[in-house]
Amino acid sequence: MTELLLFHHAQGLTAGCLSFAEELRAVGHVVHTKDLYDGRTFTELADGVAHAQEVGFETIVERGRLAAESLPNEIVYAGLSLGVMPAQMLAQTRPGAKGALLLHAAVPTSEFGGPWPRGVPLQIHTMEDDELGDVDVARELAETIESAELFVYPGDRHLFTDSSLPDYDESAARLVMERVLSFLGGRR
Repeated sequence: MTELLLFHHAQGLTAGCLSFAEELRAVGHVVHTKDLYDGRTFTELADGVAHAQEVGFETIVERGRLAAESLPNEIVYAGLSLGVMPAQMLAQTRPGAKGALLLHAAVPTSEFGGPWPRGVPLQIHTMEDDELGDVDVARELAETIESAELFVYPGDRHLFTDSSLPDYDESAARLVMERVLSFLGGRR
């Protein structure tokens, strides 16, 4: 099975993030969940975003880089919203990446120093009317990266795959999981 490093969203390493990871483990994948917030979680997205701003986005990305140091290079990097930043940075800059899964957000490749690495598959999931989901950036990545797949779901919810939050959308989350499992099945 596939080994991956999963980074949480701005509300922290919630029960829903852990549940998402556990679902992947249940079918045999090795999933590392690193807490970028030192155990803090937030019930409101705005509070989590404020915390991330206080800590600093560069610090969040650096914590992600440090979390990956003890792991093999040949893994998939996955991020939920805020967690997309360290996941995408690692997929773009750490040699050997097997792929990247970006859920609820996307970042221009220029943010991490240049083009997407050739041969590194990318899968992006967002809702079409999510004001925080960076759907325009996701579409640009899908158009310019040969190995990219973009899945846009109807709706305006942001963290729709986190079963512990009000934005959870069970049917969309199920479809995301099916597509993520298919993606990971091809990365062995």
